[in-house]
Amino acid sequence: MLNSQAYIQKNREKFLSELLSLLKIPSVSADPSFTKDVNDCAEILAKNLREIGIERVEICQTAGFPIVYGEKIIDDSLPTVLVYGHYDVQPADPIDLWTSPPFEPQLKQTEIHPDGAIFARGSCDDKGQMFMHVKAVEAMLQSGELPCNVKFMIEGEEEVGSVNLGVFIKQNKEKLKADIILVSDTGMLANDVPSITTGLRGLSYVEVEVVGPNRDLHSGLYGGCVANPINILTEMIASLHDEEGKITIPGFYDSVINLSDEERAEMAKAPFSHEAYCAALEIQDTYGEKGYTTMERGSIRPTLDVNGIWGGYIGEGAKTVIASKANAKISMRLVPNQAPEIITDLFTKHFQSIAPKGVKVTVKPHHGGESAVTPIDSIGYKAASLAYEKTFNKKPIPVRSGGSIPIVSMFEKELGLKTVLMGFGLDSDAIHSPNEHFGLFNFYKGIETIPYFYHYFKTLCKP
Repeated sequence: MLNSQAYIQKNREKFLSELLSLLKIPSVSADPSFTKDVNDCAEILAKNLREIGIERVEICQTAGFPIVYGEKIIDDSLPTVLVYGHYDVQPADPIDLWTSPPFEPQLKQTEIHPDGAIFARGSCDDKGQMFMHVKAVEAMLQSGELPCNVKFMIEGEEEVGSVNLGVFIKQNKEKLKADIILVSDTGMLANDVPSITTGLRGLSYVEVEVVGPNRDLHSGLYGGCVANPINILTEMIASLHDEEGKITIPGFYDSVINLSDEERAEMAKAPFSHEAYCAALEIQDTYGEKGYTTMERGSIRPTLDVNGIWGGYIGEGAKTVIASKANAKISMRLVPNQAPEIITDLFTKHFQSIAPKGVKVTVKPHHGGESAVTPIDSIGYKAASLAYEKTFNKKPIPVRSGGSIPIVSMFEKELGLKTVLMGFGLDSDAIHSPNEHFGLFNFYKGIETIPYFYHYFKTLCKP
């Protein structure tokens, strides 16, 4: 056992208290009213890095929110680990669905987390998981056994597309030189079934607008006479899938690389209960593309979903109008070999082509990102696997995630580095949703596991 493990056990309450303080800061990057809070969070995080012994700590200004950077170089001949995370969080809306205030963290027992879980926005995504790395490095430094150099790059704009991170990376390639990038912004299958994410889907995100008459109209006088933008929009959206759940955009699947039967068989070894899945979501059955399992639909197949739709009167009571326009936000999750800019272009051309003459359609692209895959035969993955095996007493299962972290592909393109995704959250932790939480077991297990990654990574990197 590493000496750092004793330090971790001794300081569990201290670590938790520090995390709870961080979670009280409403660092919502999407809402300008929280600008001061986001900047305050960066300052507090930088202060924490200095306190644990990280050197050259900087709050690096960008065109948006700052990036917190710090490093501890103990020997230039040793491998260097670059830790990435983010301190910004999603908006807490809808507030009324939270069982406790989103920025007043509370510990609660749940069926999945009998030891307790931290309920707060950002507890899992990504303050709690990012903070595991800070505390793990603290433990290694205090125990005198940090085996690798370490650099931290923690941003404040991940939840709004990391719009300024690419510029920072391009301008600081020398500063960011490393051998591997370590990220905890994903999850694992279960507390007794550890897993490591080896693949992430890409993303194309668009906003669409359908405009009809030049003003809202009386539905009794004009209904049935002019195109109703809301009706048209919903019809257009419905047409984007066929009866088998396939996306109908021409050319959408042209570059998709289908997994072999052998690869799909390996994926199927991961434990999955259809009944438990449905029960957790309180649904009667799953839904999706015909010919694929639920786990495959959510990881190795591209998808298209409406993320928001609005138009017309939605206040109390009745107002009989035909809205002049309707809007929707649509995201497409992409698999390896699907380029987001090409998919966005295909969507735009198709969506405009299916609009009837009575409306005008505009498609506004938002952020996107490439998919990413980490080979399971890489040194980084092997070190992570050995680390999980050490603390969970079982070998982790490699899995592909349905989520997107566009910066992972950016890291490989700009820095030439692969990323290891050591996530400790669970699907049930409600990230981006009301009542987001992070299990105490998961928080502490992450802090315990990360030092072993450094240990094995150094060992495997030896010539």
